[in-house]
Formats: sequence, structure tokens, C-alpha cells
Amino acid sequence: MRVQEKIFLLTLFLAGFFIYAGLKDWFNLKKLSSLISIDQSQVQGCPVIENLNLRKTNNKGNDDGLGGNNVLIVNPKSQDLDFKVNIGVDHKLYAKDDKGKFRQKYIAKLFSELITDENSTLNGKRPIAAINADYIGSDNKPQGLNFSRGVEYSGTFKDKRSSFGISGGKPEERRATIQIGKRNEEILNYNLVGGNGRFYQNGKFKDICPDLGDYVCAEEISRSLVAITSKGYVVFLVNNANLEKAIYPSMFDDVLEGITKNNCLGEIKEGMLFDVGFSTGFYFDNKIYAENSHPIGSVFLIYKK
Repeated sequence: MRVQEKIFLLTLFLAGFFIYAGLKDWFNLKKLSSLISIDQSQVQGCPVIENLNLRKTNNKGNDDGLGGNNVLIVNPKSQDLDFKVNIGVDHKLYAKDDKGKFRQKYIAKLFSELITDENSTLNGKRPIAAINADYIGSDNKPQGLNFSRGVEYSGTFKDKRSSFGISGGKPEERRATIQIGKRNEEILNYNLVGGNGRFYQNGKFKDICPDLGDYVCAEEISRSLVAITSKGYVVFLVNNANLEKAIYPSMFDDVLEGITKNNCLGEIKEGMLFDVGFSTGFYFDNKIYAENSHPIGSVFLIYKK
């Protein structure tokens, strides 16, 4: 056999081998794809948030390292997370007096104190995240509806202002709620913090400036708020910026709708302000991102198991 014929036959053999190998891999891939369901949210650039996710955004809700908004997206149903509320008291939370009643001797505490004192721990662990919540009265008592692990520490406006909470129960059954007054289901009255200024209700946005007045809307620039989406996610947002990075109540829908769209969280269903101005505070992973000089009524704490 001539050399040219040998080369020709060798070429045919190699070509056939690679075609066979390719077809075999293709058939195996087809078989494998029938056994694996692809997460479309991953394909579209929206990873599933199993626990919590920290973002920094601009006022349109787009990721921006120089943006003025610190955003924490939380999955309340996470098996790896737990929650608690801390209040400014001069004794241990849940302590009782001689008559068996829960002690409630309030003292003024700053955000940094409420996330580091002995009452801020849960099962011996410090929180991984925290946000300031309720307003504080002249008697150092929180003004709204507050529950910590099922124990109530509430004030004068507990039946008049909205509150945010994450229920107790098994992680997969937890629910986040925003409403006025105690919930009908006792399991929902587990971890609650007061606030004021409901700007989303049943999926409808409302500019709350007429209700809150010019100072809060036009002059105050440090804000903290919370929202709940149709998929059950919780969005905490703290803006402690100024000038073009500040946000005002009329802009809340823009930033929140951008965040939910970019992260595939569903639609905003409920939204509420926490204490603003000199009480704003936000903490995540051993870093305080915002803290001001006034004491606050309560903080909402998040723990990693």
C-alpha cells in the first residue's frame, strides 16, 4: 500500500473516531439534561437568595459601589438564619419580677449599644446584621408595637402605627408581615418592631409626605426602611447620604422596584419607615455602615446559626 493511501485511511479513521466521540457526548448530555432542572433565575442573572445578601445601590435600585443605599435582602425562611429584637432595658430581656411579670425598666441606649450588649446575643452568638427600628419616647420606652421572641415591650402607639415582624415557628413556615396592631395569629407576634410611615400597602405605593410633614420629607436625609415582596423576601434599606444620593419618600417606589426587579424578588407588597434622622443605624458582618447620635426604641437583629 502506498504512503498516500495509508495517510488517507488514517485520516478517515481519525475523523470517524472524533465524530463518534462527539455524538456519544451529545447523547450523554441530552440524557443528563433530562435529569437536571436548570434554575432559570441563575441563567437570567438572578441567583436564588437562600439566606441574606448585602448590596449597595443607587436611587434607581441598580447595583452601584458608590451609591447611597445599603440594602440587605433577607430570606425569612432560611434554615441558617434566626431573628430577635432588642430593647433598651437595664436588666436582662425576658427577666421577671417577684410577681412573675416581665420587667420593663427602660433606659436610653444607642444603636451601637443595642447590637453589642448582653441582650443582643442569641444562643451565645452575636448578630450578623441589625437595623434600627422603633421611635423612642421621652420615658425611654419604645413607642410602637415591639415583641422579642414572643415577649411584648410596647408603647403608646402600639395600636396606631404599623409594625414589621418575622414570625416564629419552623423556618420554612416563617412569614414577614407589616400591619397596624397585633396579628390575629399568635405565631406572627414573635419578633416585631414598631415604625411609622406606611408607604406600600397591598401592593399600592403611597407618597407619605403629606402625612409626615415637610421636615421629615424635605429636610431629613438619613432614612431606614423595610419592605416585603410578593415572594416573601424582606428588603432592609438604609440611606445615610446627602445631596444627589439622598432619597425622599416620593422616591421609595423607584429604588425598591429597581432592587426587586434586578434580584428577581417579585413585586413590593408592603413597605414602612423606621425611625429616621439622628437614630438611623445599620450593621452587617462586624461593620457599622450607619450610626447616628440619638438613642432608639428597638433594633431588629439577624443571626447566622
